[in-house]
Amino acid sequence: METIYPVCCGLDVHQASLWACLRRVAADGTITIEKRQFDTTVNGLTQLSQWLTEAGCPIAAMESTGVYWKPVYHILSTTIDIWVVNARDVKQRRGKKTDRADAQWISELLAYGLIEPSFIPPPQIVALRDLIRMRTALVQTRTQVKNRALAVLEDTNVKLSSVASDPFGVSGREMMNALIHGYRDPKGLSQLAKGVLRRKIPQLEAALEGTFTEHHALMLRLNLQLIDQTNMQIAQLDDQIEKLTTPLQSKVERMTSTPGVHYRAAKIILSEIGTDMSRFGSAPRLASWAGMCPGNNQSAGKRKSGKTRKGNRYLRRVLAECAWATRKTDSYLGRTFNRLQARIGGKKAAVAVGHKILVIIYHLLNEETVYDDGRYNHFKQKQEQQQLKRALRMLNRLGYQAQLTVA
Repeated sequence: METIYPVCCGLDVHQASLWACLRRVAADGTITIEKRQFDTTVNGLTQLSQWLTEAGCPIAAMESTGVYWKPVYHILSTTIDIWVVNARDVKQRRGKKTDRADAQWISELLAYGLIEPSFIPPPQIVALRDLIRMRTALVQTRTQVKNRALAVLEDTNVKLSSVASDPFGVSGREMMNALIHGYRDPKGLSQLAKGVLRRKIPQLEAALEGTFTEHHALMLRLNLQLIDQTNMQIAQLDDQIEKLTTPLQSKVERMTSTPGVHYRAAKIILSEIGTDMSRFGSAPRLASWAGMCPGNNQSAGKRKSGKTRKGNRYLRRVLAECAWATRKTDSYLGRTFNRLQARIGGKKAAVAVGHKILVIIYHLLNEETVYDDGRYNHFKQKQEQQQLKRALRMLNRLGYQAQLTVA
């Protein structure tokens, strides 16, 4: 194989230390390899940077191991070209797995150009991504705490969630606070209902009668305090996210012109893919990176399972949500979702339409335009003819003959 990088370095990174393998190909084809171990402290990484600079190494590669690659990347990226590669692409051969061997294996893959660098967004997008991912984690934590609070009520046979659509609304919180402070009368508790919930006072009286004790009050109070604290943290993150997305407001507005993409979803997508679409090269490559397109699995001329790969789970989740949101829109995406849902099911349709949404967003950001439904709706007439033929065949099977006239 042709050597792409005559001088390169492979890094096997861990929490406290890393192994570096410097690979050099001389003019006569002789290969020399030098391996060293460094600490992952600032002093150790500075020594690594100096060693690579003095050796004339222009490029290095390392596996994306948890968060341990980040401090290495921050220090080395100021002096050399540092690649963070997918762990799947640098998987070591069986029986050859050691730290020193891993570093040499990565250097060999890099030298022959057998690996590709992962997408590392600029610092502004990295900060936005960290905040949004933390917000997502807090929302999931809040949901878990709410489920634990409801489990405490169910343990006491208090069926508040069976009557109130939002047990943690104003009415539900007042009822739970009254229970915590020792008030147990179902009739009095039901009178704390507000708004439309007062129509269900008779049902509330039956649902609020239970065996609520002091230890239940303690557990419920702690869960409610944790919910309030999480809400406060989410609000702080929302404020900071809003500040970081203010300079990107025009791009967010372009993305929200797409059916199904709301304001918060646009910020999540922007934090995952960034604003510079030239980093991906094309819309199909972006969809492949995100894991939103079918995989290639062909053997002996037969196409086998085209299951999508894992990709970016944060991006996949929000694109699936946007796809489900297009169902009730009179748009190309909405009609496509409903057509695919009837044929292959909702989950697969969500992936297919999510792929289309991502491709559309690529063009909107790359061309600095807004969504135009007519640009993507060129198959509508053909689809209408197919639907008409399908409906006529169904009527014929049922024993009817129909003649169509334009309304």
